[in-house]
Order: sequence, then structure tokens, then C-alpha cells
Amino acid sequence: MNIPANLRYTKDHEWVLLEGTTATIGITDFAQGELGDIVYVDISTVGKSLGAEEVFGTVEAVKTVSDLFLPMAGKVTTVNPALDGAPELVNSDPYGEGWMVKVTVDNPADMDGLLDAAAYGKLIGA
Repeated sequence: MNIPANLRYTKDHEWVLLEGTTATIGITDFAQGELGDIVYVDISTVGKSLGAEEVFGTVEAVKTVSDLFLPMAGKVTTVNPALDGAPELVNSDPYGEGWMVKVTVDNPADMDGLLDAAAYGKLIGA
């Protein structure tokens, strides 16, 4: 199981990379494995300010649809354009080309409330 040490994680299986006040967010390797083959990513919240744990989109796999929760309050500024034509990038490269959104966060210190790699690993039994 791939759990990069430089990221933070949520109990809902999203990951966060914070650079200044910009957070790049996606779903974890564990989450994509549990979902199976991802066939569609629906994110229509660009330009919207959302609170922590609000739904920012959905991911559709062959057998299920799952909500995506924003780990930190902020404004969704960018959706990964590659996912429109290649949603399977979430499966093949969840921490790289399969990222989902970029968010300008309201309070970068909120990152401290997220799980580090060791705590996330315990959560998923890795």
C-alpha cells in the first residue's frame, strides 16, 4: 500500500499536499483500490468556497458512486482537466496525475488536524 510520508490524510481517504495556501487534493491508493475501476469523476465546485468535510464532487466506479469530501475549508480553484478524458488516472496514479482539485485554503494551520502517513496507515490496517 502506497502512503507517501509528505502528504496528510483524512478518515474519508482523501490526501492533501499543501504548498503555501494551495492544497492539492485527491483520493488515496487505498480508496481507489476499494472503489475499483473509476469510470467518471464529477466535480462542479470550481469557484465555490466550501467548509471542511463538505462534498466537493463525486467519483463513479463500475459498481458505486462515492462522495468526495474537502479536507480543509477553502475555495476550489482548479479541477484536474485530465480526468475528463482519463478518469482511470485516479486508479493508476492517485498521488500524481490522478489528483482531483486545487484549493486555496482559508487556514493552512488546519493541516495539523489531518492524519500523518503513520496514523493513516493504522486507520487502514497497513
